[in-house]
Amino acid sequence: MRQPINAESNTPTRTAKTVCPHDCPSACGLEVQLNANGKIVKVHGGRQHSYTDGVICAKVSRYSERIYHPDRITLPLRRVGKKGAYKFAEISWDEALDEIVQRFGDVAEQYGSEAIWLYYFAGTMGLLMRDGINRLARAMGYSGMYGTICVNPAWTGFMAGTGLIAGVDPREMAVSDCVVLWGTNPVNTQVNVMRHALKARKTRNAKIVHIDVYHNGTSKQADMALIIKPGTDAALACAVMHILFRDGYADLDYLYSYTDCPDALRHHLTTKTPAWASEITGLSIDEIEAFAHLIGVTPRSYFRLGYGFTRQRNGTVNMHAALSIATVLGAWKYEGGGAFHNNTNIYRWNKTLIEGLDIDAPARMLDQSRIGEILCGDTAALRGGGPVRAMLIQNTNPAVVAPDTNKVLEGLRRDDLFLVVHEQFMTETAALADIVLPATMFLEHDDIYQGGGHQHIMLGQKIVDAPGACLSNHEVISELGKRLGGLHPGFEMTENEILRQTLKESKRPTLDKFAEDPWFDCQPDFDKSHYLNGFSFEDGKFRFSVDWKSLLPSGYVSDDVLNTMPGLPDHWDVLESTREKTQFCLVTAPARHFLNSSFTETKTSRRLEGYPCVMIHPLDAGECNIADGSVCQIGNDRGQILIHAKYFEGVKRGVLVVESLWPNKSYIGGIGVNSLTGADPVAPVGGVAFHDNAVWIKAHDG
Repeated sequence: MRQPINAESNTPTRTAKTVCPHDCPSACGLEVQLNANGKIVKVHGGRQHSYTDGVICAKVSRYSERIYHPDRITLPLRRVGKKGAYKFAEISWDEALDEIVQRFGDVAEQYGSEAIWLYYFAGTMGLLMRDGINRLARAMGYSGMYGTICVNPAWTGFMAGTGLIAGVDPREMAVSDCVVLWGTNPVNTQVNVMRHALKARKTRNAKIVHIDVYHNGTSKQADMALIIKPGTDAALACAVMHILFRDGYADLDYLYSYTDCPDALRHHLTTKTPAWASEITGLSIDEIEAFAHLIGVTPRSYFRLGYGFTRQRNGTVNMHAALSIATVLGAWKYEGGGAFHNNTNIYRWNKTLIEGLDIDAPARMLDQSRIGEILCGDTAALRGGGPVRAMLIQNTNPAVVAPDTNKVLEGLRRDDLFLVVHEQFMTETAALADIVLPATMFLEHDDIYQGGGHQHIMLGQKIVDAPGACLSNHEVISELGKRLGGLHPGFEMTENEILRQTLKESKRPTLDKFAEDPWFDCQPDFDKSHYLNGFSFEDGKFRFSVDWKSLLPSGYVSDDVLNTMPGLPDHWDVLESTREKTQFCLVTAPARHFLNSSFTETKTSRRLEGYPCVMIHPLDAGECNIADGSVCQIGNDRGQILIHAKYFEGVKRGVLVVESLWPNKSYIGGIGVNSLTGADPVAPVGGVAFHDNAVWIKAHDG
């Protein structure tokens, strides 16, 4: 078929290397192909990136659909109607910045600078574009944000055992004899994990074990799938360690050399039998015994511990318990053995210039996850200070992703809250703003990135021009800093000048070197990543015994809760779903074709996901008179939603799963699933229990 005159060619003429910026540990190396006119036509996984290994998720491979989306915001906007009415007028950048400076200045003068809160998260994981907002908060004395919505429980649980958030080279999954994927669904969220695990199966006949709260795409590819009740991971871990000691699989020589209290642990576990764990987890005794035997005869086992741990009220304890199995087994000694969650502590950045760390820290740090309570005036959430009266939001969409949606929306709708949102699309948060600023995407600016799920520092360079009047996060922060009178050299520097200096002060390769080869492997050596020279405590011992109250930062969770945390690995029953007088536990799991609320605007991702639905066991549905495909109602004391039911036998009785995050407006009643999620801080240092929501469910009468 002849190509129409003036049609643009999809034939690639140039390839640029870069990195995916989205909120995902994989931080994939990308090869972006452009046509003769400089337009992106294809995106592939970096074939020379040793962790990405040429494989990326489908949603990022379709990135041209997102970057060239007709609904992108390209000009500054001022609200001219009621909040949430989607009525805006186009204005110039000078008008927008002048109004922000005037309103922020008025608030600071009347109520103090702490009445202004700068709020952000990981819509981009670039170090400058994500974290540069902190420089403005410090320079102006605004309230700071304590980030809690994602990693805290899991990171704290891992670090409690090892002393460091770092583990075995994730590429070693490919040389393991057994890969245990626990608390993660990498088919949906981290395809590279499956890439390396499947290599081990293909080349070594390795077994893949998947432990999760519902049977999903990863479970289908596993040799052994263990579907447990939410929040019961530690019970399974304790029973497995009980069997390892009982049947002689525990590496006693390793334990006496590398751990703090092996005898106390062994004695503690004597009552943590498979029968005990079976009652808690919903697994059969045979399933628990089979898993323990498999890893017992396979010390070269790799424990890939995921972010499901961070979404439970007892997730920190569960992570530490699961991690302890690898230590009892002595798996750290072997190539392809040990454990991994995230590598954040290997990078050792000097981010003084990026974040303004040479300025005093904000006097008030507000918990990101409690945004609803904060904006609604909760005294405890405000940490003794006055109300928040002005905000700048970058890189996140709290109207959808934050817990306790109804409170978040109530707070954002306040007429006395001056709200500025810097965004790529008219999200439900942006729709509530007074001023909306157009933001660049990652291919339209420069930044550096680190791989949480691997070991690379990566440069993402500008490849295409941004549409309209879009500005990067750094440009907006710097311009506001100068106009507000902030004193810091970072406000006067370009993106590349800050990146160049940050790399130099962090003792990393130069920016010019990264421009030649943008993917730098900084994996620690074998002995260090396997902790063969000792774990990262003064005595070099792995900690089975943990003093949870000593972990920092303190003051975000009450001592009454901290005092009940078990000192040794154990099931800690603080689950909302078992304490409340409700029949069901709701899990809000990540969907395959969305990433938080990103990609919900793209046609293909929406088509592939279909519409919001709740997975319910057919027997539960029958008892509730809920027909397959019918509309049902789910609720608790925080809110109610209407959603279609989907019969699914891959969950335990009493468990509901909603894969999300769909926008609120995609739900029948206009309110989304996080209206059912609590914002109460997860012990010991804060977090959100997205997988532990006590709810009721019933057929909808309407």
